[in-house]
Amino acid sequence: MLRLVTENNAVLLPVKVVPGASRTALKGFWQDRLKVAVAAPPEKGKANDALVAFLARLLGVRRRDVTVAAGTTTPLKTVRIEGITEADVHQALQSARS
Repeated sequence: MLRLVTENNAVLLPVKVVPGASRTALKGFWQDRLKVAVAAPPEKGKANDALVAFLARLLGVRRRDVTVAAGTTTPLKTVRIEGITEADVHQALQSARS
């Protein structure tokens, strides 16, 4: 099950990123993390930028409200989303998967 944490008006979302995919898409869950494939390569922050843009669109927030808080150089990341609740995240993910 996805483990979210709320901290100072933001939600921390654990993510596993698979860079270099044929297209950027939600791939389900991996252990206790959201699994996202991104089309961008894992170089010079391109995969992180693609992840941030994808999650902002998926969750309906501004891109500037989504940041990679931990794991900038690894596939296992913690993404910080400002101005959203855990319930909002769960609802957006449920809608995206159905």
